Amino acid sequence: MSEQTEQQRWDAFKAGDEAAYTELYQLHVRAMYRYGLSLVAASEAFVLDCIHDVFTEIWVKRTRLSTPDNVRFYLLRALKTRIMHLLERKERPYQSLSEADYEDLWSQPDELEQQEDIAEATNRQERIKLLIAQLPPRQQEALKLRFVENMDYGQIAEVLEVNKQSAQNLVFRAVEKLRGRLLGLLLTFSIIFLA
Repeated sequence: MSEQTEQQRWDAFKAGDEAAYTELYQLHVRAMYRYGLSLVAASEAFVLDCIHDVFTEIWVKRTRLSTPDNVRFYLLRALKTRIMHLLERKERPYQSLSEADYEDLWSQPDELEQQEDIAEATNRQERIKLLIAQLPPRQQEALKLRFVENMDYGQIAEVLEVNKQSAQNLVFRAVEKLRGRLLGLLLTFSIIFLA
């Protein structure tokens, strides 16, 4: 790929440069895919369709688009908007739940079950993924935007449609919960192995 800034690549795409359009896709599709999967429990095909819808729409409307300060942020926000729009219209893949699955939606794992799940994880990354999965969805999304997509709090606030302080609070609370749970896990292991 050529050595041009995101804004230059975006401007070339707006002027109809198909190579620049392809580069934009290649540079951002993985991040969009990860982010899309983190937003909804839908099929991978649904998320990919939404990504392709975003790229199709920006190609069609390219002459009317302004140049964003942060292209990735713009594309992630566009993807979230597309996914939420389709979900509101109920165009997502329909999957009926069995009665057992429905009951599982309402049950909360107790502390012991959570600790057993964490103890079974064999390495640090798996433990952290399990701990993150136990956070509320908004905190998970805020963490991913901050630490995976490297967005600042202003951008996170826009994507989540909250004010900047709320975005900071979401990230802070998530990190604090993770710290507390990791500390609890370490103490549990220490007690087990030192006893």
